[in-house]
Amino acid sequence: MTKGFLVVDKPGGVTSNAVIGRVRRATGIKKVGHAGTLDPLATGALVIAVGPVTRLIRFIQEQPKEYLATAQFGVATDTLDADGAVLEREPMEFSDAELETAARRFVGTIHQVPPMVSALKHEGRRLYELARRGEVVERAARPVEVFELEILSVGPGPYPEVEFRVVCGKGTYVRSLAADMASVLGGSAHLSALRRTRIGSLEVDVHGVALDDLEGWEERLLTPSQALGDLPAITVGPETAQGVRNGVRFVGGELVDAPNGAIRVLDDAGELLAIYRRSGEQAIPEVVLAS
Repeated sequence: MTKGFLVVDKPGGVTSNAVIGRVRRATGIKKVGHAGTLDPLATGALVIAVGPVTRLIRFIQEQPKEYLATAQFGVATDTLDADGAVLEREPMEFSDAELETAARRFVGTIHQVPPMVSALKHEGRRLYELARRGEVVERAARPVEVFELEILSVGPGPYPEVEFRVVCGKGTYVRSLAADMASVLGGSAHLSALRRTRIGSLEVDVHGVALDDLEGWEERLLTPSQALGDLPAITVGPETAQGVRNGVRFVGGELVDAPNGAIRVLDDAGELLAIYRRSGEQAIPEVVLAS
């Protein structure tokens, strides 16, 4: 059975679910999923699992993500991005040093309030569904990780456009990050452009395939082992490989020599057999792939 991953370079104005539909039609495979939604406004790396490897999506979702973003300062919208309605306009003035200082406040573990227009659920309903009905509900701030935040340029004028690069962990909203930086400076902001350049080591400029160029999708399909290349790997011999295929929990042996955490278990041909998690003196199966 065909299985693997595609890194689709999502264009703007297209939903992530629409990309899923296009991939299903191009491949003829119904079992397709993505590793992290991109808003319609956003472009760039959308990692698509094709076939039974959808069970591996969560290991890609846990990898750091890099974005290039442009935010217009001084203009607030109800969605925190350019797709929303303008709520207020107030000119902003700040120095490069003040902006850099504000940005540094958002590196590390920070607490972020999710935007109303997001896929998180409140009492069983998606927040964006409530937002469409004009409802605003309390959202608890959640801890997220921002590993790098670099200001690239600041445009002129009373409503300056600020370009920045951010590397962040799962669950981070870049539009909230832009609005929070502006708030520190006494104003507001919304995203006018957002491009995801990579998830882990899967770079859109290296691995990406255009949405309108899916005819040769099989040539761009990454193997499960390649797509999960950020996880440490261990190659096992035939006897251990058979136990891995059967989902055996190992106490001692070669798997327990691997690093703690999730590991790729490969056979001697380099094929991914399973994801195990090393914990102390045990290696516990998390996902075992069918032969």
